[in-house]
Amino acid sequence: MAVYAIGDLQGCYDPFRSLLDAIGFDAANDTLWLTGDLVNRGPKSLKTLRFVKSLGDSAITVLGNHDLHLLALAAGQVREGKRFESLGKILNAPDRDELIAWLRHQPLAHYDADLDTLLVHAGTHPHWSVNKTLARAHEVEVALRGKGYATLLGKMYGNTPNQWSGSLKGYKRLRFIINCLTRMRMLDRDLRLNFTHSGPPWPAHKNLLPWYRSVEPAWSGTRVVFGHWSALGLIVLPDLLSLDTGCVWGRQLTAVRLDKRLPRVIQVDGQR
Repeated sequence: MAVYAIGDLQGCYDPFRSLLDAIGFDAANDTLWLTGDLVNRGPKSLKTLRFVKSLGDSAITVLGNHDLHLLALAAGQVREGKRFESLGKILNAPDRDELIAWLRHQPLAHYDADLDTLLVHAGTHPHWSVNKTLARAHEVEVALRGKGYATLLGKMYGNTPNQWSGSLKGYKRLRFIINCLTRMRMLDRDLRLNFTHSGPPWPAHKNLLPWYRSVEPAWSGTRVVFGHWSALGLIVLPDLLSLDTGCVWGRQLTAVRLDKRLPRVIQVDGQR
């Protein structure tokens, strides 16, 4: 039984199926970990979403910011625009409600104790241990699965509050958690979320640092697998895997086998 983590799909169905062929994926025995952003930008978001859902327990996906935006569109909390027009086929599909309900019940974080590996879309806060990351994610998951989920989807937009405090409450608290787990890239020296820089980290202002470079983070010692940051690209370290390698931009789609002492990296060409 193999466990593979795969970077952001963003509707790139054909490269995804090519990658599954390349790794010899067997849905009866193997497991996929997907870093989220299943949909948007690529040409086949509907087909990608249907296929991942069809894999059942063989695929574990966390929610990314594009997935959450699809949920907000479906809930009528935001208007459709050209940037997200690739999601129209999902919104008009006959199985739309089934797909949206399934997506709404996916987690924002996943942890496997045997692999000591945490899966998130964008990252996790330096003050959050693995257990606290899962607990914070669960707060949002409960709200997304509840009757008032549409209100949350409308309230999640915005960059504030940008600093974590255990005293945060209500939608401000949930918005911070969502931003941390699905949008974060850079932090300032006081560990405030910073959304002004989305390119590779090295040319960023000296007072900014990538979230994973914080000193003595609470999750230290656990391997963290994430996507979201295509400008960062592939990073394969014992305790860190960055897997968004820009498939939707014509670069690569990447899989890394997690259940081996030395991770095995497999790539296919991205969307053309």
